[in-house]
Amino acid sequence: MPAPQCASCHTARAALRRPRSGQALCGTCFCAAFEAEVLHTVVAGRLLPPGAVVAVGASGGKDSTVLAHVLRELAPRLGISLHLVAVDEGIGGYRDAALAAVRRQAVRWDLPLTVVAYADLFGGWTMDAVARSTAGSGRSRACCTFCGVLRRRALEEGARLVGATHVVTGHNADDMAETVLMNFLRGDAGRLARGGGLGSPGEGGALPRCRPLQLASQKEVVLYAHFRRLDYFSEECVYAPEAFRGHARDLLKMLEAARPSAVLDLVHSAERLALAPAARPPPPGACSRCGALASRALCQACALLDGLNRGRPRLAIGKGRRGLDEEGPRREPQPSLPPTSEPVPDF
Repeated sequence: MPAPQCASCHTARAALRRPRSGQALCGTCFCAAFEAEVLHTVVAGRLLPPGAVVAVGASGGKDSTVLAHVLRELAPRLGISLHLVAVDEGIGGYRDAALAAVRRQAVRWDLPLTVVAYADLFGGWTMDAVARSTAGSGRSRACCTFCGVLRRRALEEGARLVGATHVVTGHNADDMAETVLMNFLRGDAGRLARGGGLGSPGEGGALPRCRPLQLASQKEVVLYAHFRRLDYFSEECVYAPEAFRGHARDLLKMLEAARPSAVLDLVHSAERLALAPAARPPPPGACSRCGALASRALCQACALLDGLNRGRPRLAIGKGRRGLDEEGPRREPQPSLPPTSEPVPDF
């Protein structure tokens, strides 16, 4: 059976049906529609004002690659300038290949690139070192918890280094729906309350941060990368298989099979969530060590690093944070971090 005509241009043959609407489009019209929807998200949400210097979190994967490409196409209309910021977490056999993809993108698109490394920012700690430290503690599955917090802090520091006024990340609708599910499953009302909207305005001196792809499905992100012939790194992180997010992802796939709108329904539910006054988290204060925005004495990044430096990595995870006031053997002191907002991991 021949493919139908494109429902937009009515001349070319359709190359796909959009996963949610079922609209038949050719590759060119689909890419134009995708870019127009991202533009609408940015403009309607007032995410990136004219003159903004935007740090694009570049991991080399499909989401950040699509985000950088789309924003580069839209930059003249938005009146913004872009700077790629990549984070080297120190994962042997994985991150080097991903950073190579980022460097190719920077050259191909003529965009400036800055790479910041965990080892430089966090007193020599890399993700491989964190994994070795947590391996015997019964918290090996917590690698993504450490990485999410530290990556957020590293991206913020990289953005400040290049003089950015805003930070953007490539989280898509599926990513955000998974995060909402994870927070529901953990009963984390505080993060649920903070998880709505398209980003954060930058309270406490942090840079404003947004997610222009938040309403785009993962399937359409992949389709856009295919039709634009984008070069990206597609291997999974070596620590990802043990992450709790994988269980939320499997659950989301089952929900979406039964109800195709489940992904966006979850994203919008986080936007509309309201907590009773008694359930709302207390207003944040300042981290006693680095001055960052924090809901406790130590911000999340400093708490994690403190646990690692004491040789007790589980201290900073969940209820273990109660033990942070205890004295214990410490490794070489961790250099203090410059002030920024308390990192709340996206993953």
